[in-house]
Amino acid sequence: MNLLSKYAATGIVLAAITTSPVSAAGTHPVTGEALAADQTFTYRLLDEHSSVDPQIVEDVNGSELVRDLFEGLMNQNAAGELVPGVATHFETNDAKNVYTFHLRDNAKWSDGKPVTAHDFVFAWRRLADPETASPYSWFADLMSIEGVGPVMKGEASPDTLGVRAVDDHTLEVRLTASLPYFPAMTTHASTFPSPSWTIKAHGKEWTKPGNIVSNGAYILTEHVPQERSVRERNPSYWNNGATILEKVVSLVINDENTALTRYLAGELDKTEIPAGQYPRLSKEHPDQAKSFPRLCNYYYTFNLSDSGPKAFKDVRVRKALSFALDRNIITDDVLQGGQFQAYTFTPAATANFDVPDVDFAGLTQAQRDAKATELMAAAGYGSDNPLKFKMLYNTSEGHKKIAIAMTQMWKQKLGVEIELANMEWKTFLDVRGKQDFELARGAWCGDYNEASTFLDLLTSQSGYNDGKYNNAEVDKLMQGAKTMSDPSGNYTRVEQILAEEMPVIPVYHYTGVFMLNTALKGWPFGNVEQNWYSRNLYKVAE
Repeated sequence: MNLLSKYAATGIVLAAITTSPVSAAGTHPVTGEALAADQTFTYRLLDEHSSVDPQIVEDVNGSELVRDLFEGLMNQNAAGELVPGVATHFETNDAKNVYTFHLRDNAKWSDGKPVTAHDFVFAWRRLADPETASPYSWFADLMSIEGVGPVMKGEASPDTLGVRAVDDHTLEVRLTASLPYFPAMTTHASTFPSPSWTIKAHGKEWTKPGNIVSNGAYILTEHVPQERSVRERNPSYWNNGATILEKVVSLVINDENTALTRYLAGELDKTEIPAGQYPRLSKEHPDQAKSFPRLCNYYYTFNLSDSGPKAFKDVRVRKALSFALDRNIITDDVLQGGQFQAYTFTPAATANFDVPDVDFAGLTQAQRDAKATELMAAAGYGSDNPLKFKMLYNTSEGHKKIAIAMTQMWKQKLGVEIELANMEWKTFLDVRGKQDFELARGAWCGDYNEASTFLDLLTSQSGYNDGKYNNAEVDKLMQGAKTMSDPSGNYTRVEQILAEEMPVIPVYHYTGVFMLNTALKGWPFGNVEQNWYSRNLYKVAE
């Protein structure tokens, strides 16, 4: 059963998590496996994370850290299903526009203070408050919280937001739409509680080791920007007795081949497999090389704002570039990790999403190439007037290989002349967010398992619509989908519009492709969102 469809009833009580401390004999309390003496998990990050502030973090790597340091209302298990977090259970009305969460009374912050409903109210108001300048404030709007629009525009006080603490352990949320999947949205980092007293005392410095107060299974004990972050067990965490890993170390290693070398030398427990190397590594290390579907897409976005190139305002140019892209070469020759060619923005792995038929997906590559040539010529570009533009991606050997392959296809088939540019992650996000680009790489991993987590990105009001695509029908369809019991028809139509107007070039849909130490157990391969928690991992003795 899909994780969202389980919560159709008006009253929901989720299974409790029991606290069972690791036995003194050094065995796993459930499986009986002999545990390793050293319970340290070390893994590689491509870039420095954006933040560990729940209301500021905006990237996947940063969210991984935040899930260890903080705990929201709900968590996910290894299959991606909802399980209790700070909330033991919740209930909703028949209309599914009022949700009441009941918080456990033994949840504590790392400084010993109790976690209360007031901490969530503070965090959610903070998320929507324009003074916070959260890059994820739009998520509050996506959650349809009552009063969120005026608050985000600065027209109303954050106090008017439709969230209140009924008492210390009861949180009520009022929505302007019927959202049956709302509880699943509370697994997202931006909805996690924040310690008001610590933020008041330290301001923007509150997330530094020594200052930070958190309520998750781990505390941040070390952070060297662009180098490493260390988090260690939080003895105040309500379920600390069930945590096995003592320490989690993330190392920033920009070069994926260097990271692989360090993994094979035993310095890392996990690292991504460089593009093209999965076939070899899966033969040499079949028990360590992993590939499985993920809820993520990889695309390139056109700058359609006033600052974007005139050529991209012509849909014929956009479609020609998309059609001429041989996605099979990208997935089968460049990446070789089981990735899926993408002709829609939403991945097939998305719950309750049937991939719709879009015209160009049904053509052979030869037919797409021929159509691309016709479209480019009709738009006035050819050998005597080649299309020229700059293509931006964030620094990564894999992204570079993909970009080179794409430019070679376009050069060979359409005579396009492209200048490639790469940037460090935070700079890249800033430049793309300011529309200071022509064509830029994009990727998105679902914040919850429903098609709207992808398609809402291309609505005119989305904070991550960096290309500034604007289509009134798309906005209307996505708004209407929020109140529909079955919005699949709306999603199909939106995907068809995207294929007709091509504001983005879908390239492929992700698989998780990495090396994992055989001693590390508990990885949630069945969770397509890949929301993993270090407290669920452990190392066995070898």
